[in-house]
Order: sequence, then structure tokens, then C-alpha cells
Amino acid sequence: MTRTPRPVIYIPLILLSLLTLIFAPRIVVGFRDESRAQKSLAAGQYARAAESYEAAARRLFWRNDLWEQAGLAAQNDPAEALRLLDEAQSRQPLSPEGLMAFGDAHYALGDQDAALSYWQAALSAGYSSAGLYERLAGAYYILGDKDAEIEALRGWLVYHADNAAAHYRLGLLLIVQSPDEAFAELETAARVDEGYASVFQTLRTALNLALLEPAPAEKLVIIGRALGLASEWELAADAFRRAAQADPESASAWAWLGEAKQHLGQNPLPDLDKALDLQPDSTLIRSLRGLYWQRQEKAEEALLEFQTAAGLEPENPVWHSALGEVYAQAGDLPPALAAYQQAVELAPETPLYWRLLAVFCLHYSVQVEEVGLPAAQKAVILAPNDPVMADTLGWVYLTLGQMEDAEKQLLHALEIASDFASAHLHLGMLYLQGGQRELAYGYLLKARDLAGSDVIGQQAQRILEQYFP
Repeated sequence: MTRTPRPVIYIPLILLSLLTLIFAPRIVVGFRDESRAQKSLAAGQYARAAESYEAAARRLFWRNDLWEQAGLAAQNDPAEALRLLDEAQSRQPLSPEGLMAFGDAHYALGDQDAALSYWQAALSAGYSSAGLYERLAGAYYILGDKDAEIEALRGWLVYHADNAAAHYRLGLLLIVQSPDEAFAELETAARVDEGYASVFQTLRTALNLALLEPAPAEKLVIIGRALGLASEWELAADAFRRAAQADPESASAWAWLGEAKQHLGQNPLPDLDKALDLQPDSTLIRSLRGLYWQRQEKAEEALLEFQTAAGLEPENPVWHSALGEVYAQAGDLPPALAAYQQAVELAPETPLYWRLLAVFCLHYSVQVEEVGLPAAQKAVILAPNDPVMADTLGWVYLTLGQMEDAEKQLLHALEIASDFASAHLHLGMLYLQGGQRELAYGYLLKARDLAGSDVIGQQAQRILEQYFP
């Protein structure tokens, strides 16, 4: 009997059936993994979502997009996100969101260059978001690429027009090259956040003064000094450097460049020496050199500079108070006292110099009752609504043990300015001496929190550690 041959087409069908039996469960589980990942993601369980996406990607081998989803879900674990996104990138180009996440992972692991490269790639791919521009602005700030930072800040403000910090930073960057635009940005920052109002006033005054100055180099010096007052020393140094380039014979430009370099931890002496060579009879240059030597704890050199300044302008109390400070730091107290007293004789209606005299007496325990107390009282008479003067007088009374008068002045200082850290510190000390520990603790804690890491904050912290361990 002859057998009928089985059609050839049956063989592939059989193979297909066998393959389906083998792979169907794997595919079904893969889709379940993807569904589980989506649910975990919605529930905020990111690590579990990343695991499920990776499992789905391994089972659904043609779904290369799942590797990127796994990487996006793992962003709270930078190393894991980096591994998953690297795998995703090896299979197909990352989406713009994936590029940004890849940059974030690199940044979190300390590779800023790679991070910036991927963020730039995301921007080039057409992706745009507030977060991306914020990252770019921060990266360009670290690199010192001011032009690129300006563009990133502008992009950021498209999404967050009420971001005062971004307006302020943009205004600072534009202040030299485009004063009008800078003014608008700084004004917006001050309007959105009152915290910028004071520095805006300083910078606005400088911009107005610069408009009146015909010499380009001096315009830049004025702007640079204002930036220094705002503690923006890197930008100030740039302004002073431009001023020195515009006029190499500008002694003030070189002197202020030296001052800026000190704040940046750089060597200022070549610039200060050049300024002195150009204008040896300048009190400005002498005073900036004196400050430099003070910071170097070179009292003899500082004294020489301030003595020269005082000789050039003997009626200027600034130089006499500066001499007093240098003498005091050198431990030479009689001439220090005489210098401070000379300053108040030259400016008897200026409360600042009376306060400096009182503080000198307090710091060095020199005639606190005979000289310090009358000086602090005179300062308060001249400036009755200044919390600094009231606090200083309260401090003198506290040192002399006149607790009732001290409390009155210190509370008055806080009535004027409730967040004045020094008055909180002195009240804490007063109540601690009077055995009112609960009151003392509250004021000391407030002083520490308000002052942070400065001298007042450190002193408050030491007292808290000693008496409230």
C-alpha cells in the first residue's frame, strides 16, 4: 500500500506550534512584568518598578524601550539608573527624557562633564523643560561659562517667570555687558522676593553712578565695587579685570582687583604692588594694602599702610579707627585706645565711631566703665533706633553687671529688629547669669539659628554645649 506524502507546509506549522508552546508563557509573564512595573511606578515604588521593567525587557526581547523605562524608574539609585540606561542606549537611541536622566545619573556619581554632555544632547534633541535649563545653568556656573549660563537662565525663566533667584543671577551676569537689561532683571528679582530688595538698591545706585562716569574703566570699577558689596567677588573680579584692561594705568582698578582676589583665595600682592607703583599717595590703595596685611596677620606692614593713609588724610576718622584696630590686634592697647578716641574727636556726631570705641573697650577689657560705657551711651543718643547701638549698650551693661539696664537695652534692640542675633545672644547670656535657664536656652537657640556659622552663632553654640549638653 502506497502512503500519501504529508504536505511540506505542515512542518513549519508544527515548528510554530512548538515555538508557541515554548515562548508563550515567557511572553505572557513579560507583559505581566510590564503591568506590574506600571502599577509600582504609580504607587511611588520606584525600585520595584525598575526591577519589573528590567524583567519585562529580558522576556520581551524586542521591546528595547523597556530598558529605558527601567532606567527612568531607577533614578533614585544613580548607579542602577546608569547601568540600565547604558543598556538601553546600546540597543537604541535614548529619548530626550532618557538623555536627561542619563545626565542626572552621571552627575550624581560625580561625572559632571558626562552629565553636561547628555543634558546638552537632550536640549539638541528638542527637549525643553524648566528642570533641564536649571541643570544646564548650574553646570555652566560651575564651569564659569557665563555666556552659556545666561542662555540657560533665560530658558529657565520661560518656564518660571517668577523665579527671583534666576532673575537675580541673570541680572548679575548682565550687569557689565548690558546694564539696562541687568537693571530690569534685578528689579524683577526684588519685586518677586523682598529678600533681594537691599542688594538691588546697592546695585541700582552703582548702575546710576556708572552712567555718570565718562571713563569706561571707572564705570567698571564702580560696578565691581557694588558686586563686592553684594559678596559676588568672582563677578567683581571680572569687572575689575576688564577695567584694568580698559585702562592699564588705573591704579584703583588694580587695587580692587587685588581685593577681589583675596576673597577668592588668590594671590593679590602683584596687583596691589602695581597699584602702589601707579599711585603711591592714594589713601584707597594704602587702605586696601593695609587690609591685605591685616588678613596676613602682619601688623607692622598694616600699620605702615594705615599710618601713611592717616598722614595723607589726617582729618579722616576712618584711618584712625583702622589704626586702632591694627594696634589692638598687635596687643598694643594704649595707642589703640588713643586712635579710637581720635576717631570720635574727628567725627563726634557719627555713632559708628562711638560704637567702635565701646566695642574695643569690651573686647580688650580696657576702661569699660570709664570709656566704654559713655561711648556706647553716646552711640545710642545719636542713633536711638539702631538695634546695633542698643545691643552694644546692653552688652556694656551686661559686662558691668547692671542687669536691669542691660535687659532693657537688649529687649529694645529686639523691638527694633526681632531677628538681630547678637541681641538674642546677649539676652541668653544675661538670663543664664540670672539663673533663668529656660529663658536663656530659648534666646541662645535663636541666636545660633539666626547667625549660623558666623562668630555669634559659634559663640551661642559653645554656650549651649557647655550649659545645655
